[in-house]
Amino acid sequence: MPLRLIAILSLLAALAGAPQPAAAQDNITVFAAASMRNALDEADAAFTKASGIKVTASYASSSALAKQIEQGAPADIFISANIKWMDYLDQKKLIAPGTRVNLLGNELVLIAPKDSKLDNVKIGKGFDIAELAGDGRIAIADVKAVPAGLYAKAALQSLGAWTAAEPKLAQAENVRATLAYVARGETPLGIVYSTDVKIEPKVKIVDVFPEDSYPSITYPVAATAESKNMQTARYLRFLQTWAAKAIFEKYGFRFLIRPVT
Repeated sequence: MPLRLIAILSLLAALAGAPQPAAAQDNITVFAAASMRNALDEADAAFTKASGIKVTASYASSSALAKQIEQGAPADIFISANIKWMDYLDQKKLIAPGTRVNLLGNELVLIAPKDSKLDNVKIGKGFDIAELAGDGRIAIADVKAVPAGLYAKAALQSLGAWTAAEPKLAQAENVRATLAYVARGETPLGIVYSTDVKIEPKVKIVDVFPEDSYPSITYPVAATAESKNMQTARYLRFLQTWAAKAIFEKYGFRFLIRPVT
């Protein structure tokens, strides 16, 4: 066989075994909770490398994203930071039946700027976060809609700290905006997820909220009912693999399911 023909056949064989670029209509659009940004970006990059399928992720509060999907935004996948907003879309028949999985868990923490003198705070019944903040304010996500804010409000109410804390709250549009308030030193305290602290070196955890003081933090993922993307199932499966588990756990998330191979 001529050497040139052998070279051509070898090249074709190599291309056949490599991930092929997906058609534009197969590219996946994911709407995900802001707290997932860094971990999901890495997971998406791994998925694209393995499959050749591009993933475009849009990050915001789960409440804002759910409303956008309700209004017809073209998302293939929704990942919420709580059960409530996935239920909201499910009840409106906007989630594809049989695709929903409770994928990840998280925990709620109290943070301060890295150079703060606050340390070894003990959060428990009778905890007075208002006094701890002094003349400053307490950064928190919107307590009426954003999951991180809903969890934080529940924790403060459970501990008997809500009434005194409420006038001092500096509410943000999502948990990453809350994190930024503290990182910039605009507030002496903030309430975020433990995973957020892993990506921001300018803050520190001063204590962890008791798990029984707020509802379990759960991140459900599902395909949207309007998605016609043939690659959606493949992407959802990837998020449940051992490879995805390793990425999410590196960023501090708890993997709530048995991984698939």
